[in-house]
Amino acid sequence: MFDLDLWREIFQSINKNRTRSLLSGFTVAFAILLFAILFGIANGLQNTFKEAFGTDANNSIVIFPGRTTKAYKGLQVGRQIQFKNDDRAYILDEFGDKVQYITSKVNKSVSASFKGEKNNYEVRGVYPEYMFIENNIIKDGRYINQNDLNNKTKVVVIGRVVEDYLFFKENAIGKYINLSGIQYKVVGVFTDDEGDREESVIYMPITTTQFVYGNNDFVDLIHLTYNPEMNSDQALNFGTSLTKRLKERFSVASSDQRAIRVQNMAQGTKAVGQMTTGLTFIILIIGFGTLIAGVVGVSNIMIFIVKERTKEIGIRKALGASPKSIVSIILMESILITAIAGYVGLLAGVGVLKLVGPSLKEYFIKDPSVSSGLVIGATITLVLAGAIAGYLPAKKASQIKPIVALRND
Repeated sequence: MFDLDLWREIFQSINKNRTRSLLSGFTVAFAILLFAILFGIANGLQNTFKEAFGTDANNSIVIFPGRTTKAYKGLQVGRQIQFKNDDRAYILDEFGDKVQYITSKVNKSVSASFKGEKNNYEVRGVYPEYMFIENNIIKDGRYINQNDLNNKTKVVVIGRVVEDYLFFKENAIGKYINLSGIQYKVVGVFTDDEGDREESVIYMPITTTQFVYGNNDFVDLIHLTYNPEMNSDQALNFGTSLTKRLKERFSVASSDQRAIRVQNMAQGTKAVGQMTTGLTFIILIIGFGTLIAGVVGVSNIMIFIVKERTKEIGIRKALGASPKSIVSIILMESILITAIAGYVGLLAGVGVLKLVGPSLKEYFIKDPSVSSGLVIGATITLVLAGAIAGYLPAKKASQIKPIVALRND
């Protein structure tokens, strides 16, 4: 039941001892402020690492053909390695359980036009799986499908930038776009979080690209994602095995680094993971160190407060107050001050992060922020620490005889 007199007394006590109350509150607020800022900066650094990878799948492997730099099995130096459609099938046959998505890719540069508007764009001939590797988001229409591949259909999926430039406010779906003299039907429009560069691309079925631009089965590169259940070490081993088998397939020396190049995102993912783990560990130590300092500060202040109020406790007991009521009023006052100060520290921490956040980008800290739940948990920890720190001396003081308490200096 709500006791109005008890709360009136608590606020009167706080008002009478403003310096003491402000000192208690400042210790808590400062601890929470530092805690919020430290974790906010840590999150900002993690955001920077994530942005460096873009929105592409972080479990991707890209395989590029090159030229041999060493003679091998009677074959000359400088031999051009050329991937074909069969190489994608070979990878699936050899490593099917380790591959999530895979696509061959053919890149072409074309002149695109629609109703007098004209510009140059990159065309990528791909399989439908490429949507999940690149993490494209369909804005309108659909993506390339298997039927398009089988029939070598002249259809394209264009980026948002392409639609904005060539079609203005018109809906591009169902319209025909001219790519270097050949008409293609627009069946989809996509967006990409990596921005204008990736949204200035046109996708078409790889079979169509090969038929129209060469009538062959050559591909420029192979792009895949490995099984996401693999850890970084397993993914690196997979990349090593994949490189070895492809070199054997194309009769390339194992020490030749340029004939077949495999770019494995697992290397970057592992490095970033280690860096993020180390950073988080350091921030945790510093943050909890700050929190412990706040706990010690609150505890010392509460011990001092109880000792200072020994005479007051004696008077209360002489007037008939029970030990329980004496302990409860001290604890309620401690909890109230700590909770209010913690909330103020939380608001101040969030405010500082929002204020200085934009200027921290030049220091590779992007969108620093902190979880409210985390800071509230830290505040609750300080509240409990203050309550425990106040309870023990308050309990002891409440058991002192009134005459002894009144004689206390």
